[in-house]
Amino acid sequence: MDALDRGRSAFATQAWSDAVAALTEADRAAPLGPDDLERLATAAYLTGRDAASAEAWTRAHHQLLARDEPRRAARCAIWLGLGLVLRGETVRGGGWLARARRVLAGGPPDLAEHGFLLWWDALQAIMAGDPAAALAGFERAGALGERHGDPDLAALGRVGAGRARIRLGDAGAGVALLDEVMVAVETGELSPIVVGDLYCTVLEGCQELFDLRRAQQWTELLAGWCAAQQDLVPYRGQCLLHRAELLALHGAWPDALEEARQAAGRFLEPTGHPAAGAAAYQQGELHRLRGEAAEAEAAYRQASRWGREPQPGLALLRLAQGQAAAAGAAVRRALDEAGDPPARARLLPAQVEIALAGGDVPAARAAAGELARVAADLDAPLLAATAAAAEGAVLLAEGDPRATLAALRAAWAAWRELEAPYQAPGPGRASGWPAGPWATRTRPPWSWTRPAGPTSGSGPPPTWPGWRRWPAAARPGRPAA
Repeated sequence: MDALDRGRSAFATQAWSDAVAALTEADRAAPLGPDDLERLATAAYLTGRDAASAEAWTRAHHQLLARDEPRRAARCAIWLGLGLVLRGETVRGGGWLARARRVLAGGPPDLAEHGFLLWWDALQAIMAGDPAAALAGFERAGALGERHGDPDLAALGRVGAGRARIRLGDAGAGVALLDEVMVAVETGELSPIVVGDLYCTVLEGCQELFDLRRAQQWTELLAGWCAAQQDLVPYRGQCLLHRAELLALHGAWPDALEEARQAAGRFLEPTGHPAAGAAAYQQGELHRLRGEAAEAEAAYRQASRWGREPQPGLALLRLAQGQAAAAGAAVRRALDEAGDPPARARLLPAQVEIALAGGDVPAARAAAGELARVAADLDAPLLAATAAAAEGAVLLAEGDPRATLAALRAAWAAWRELEAPYQAPGPGRASGWPAGPWATRTRPPWSWTRPAGPTSGSGPPPTWPGWRRWPAAARPGRPAA
């Protein structure tokens, strides 16, 4: 079997590194045609060889133009442009997408390739805060995918429409679309580049809705998909980050910190990825929870440099350092800038804790009330548990110990049901969804049901500053009477 046949065979079996090696060898012997250049571009992308991938897409594009095949040439430009955009090179990526639009000009107006450009326009709309326009664009893109029998486009349009519906407040319909897309992922009918993007998009949708159980299920599937392709690079960082976030929620802090560090390394190699800031923020959260103030500060500042808002974690760090005024100003500024209710819900638990620490009980009451309303609207058990804990903290400050105990017992039961017992001591102490991000269960749930002790670094020590504010009967590890 010659190098070209080996490369095609390796590509067919998803042995991406072998495909790159063999196709590159074949290309040195005789220049590849567009079909094999598309294979080389895809395999190189999936193994993190971004420069080689871009070169192959570019050569395929020009060869197809020379053959007067504008649709395929435009599709090469689209894949190249989207790949550049998704790893943060928006200027170059936007240029290639504009080139694809120009190549298609003058032809039929409703090709599948137009659908990919509609999808890109809709993505820009949702990032600009216009989910209604985004929904219309995603639905048009998905319809073109259905009409032309293009499962990749249909799936991208459907998942985009689901995310847009969630932003518009129609969570039930949005989640149904996300679940439908994941069925297509499991059937194996989609290309690997699209599969990786869909996994990450659906998980972000679960995060917006604080849907812990669905996120755990899909993260486990993402982890399995990555593990089955050992040389896969672009999505392994997202997988590690999601794992780190959920491990933190479940209290496995050392494991979560290691996963977050690995995720940051993945996102920075071979080129910087926009999600590197999220990985740095997660490291900051874990250092803060472990009492490592200097490391937390450095991680939050790195997250900010990489484009991730460092709140509410940095505000909670300031509170732990005795700087209540600075903490309050920071979280209020973040709340002023937060757009939709889920974004505010990630900040409100910290606002409750910071306001109570500063003696501003009315502000804490207002934040706890808003949090409870968002939790009810989203019907999210994770957020409801957080809201109950916040309510208990406010009731205690208001001098109602009986109602306090009822609220905190309800919160503790909910956290135990979610296998997140370390959330229970206080409304703003978690690095999980309510106060930041979240990842997947990688060990049996029974290993997270009891604190490991103050010397292990894996759970909250009894010297945590907020510990003494809680009624003894509601503290973790104490059964309800």
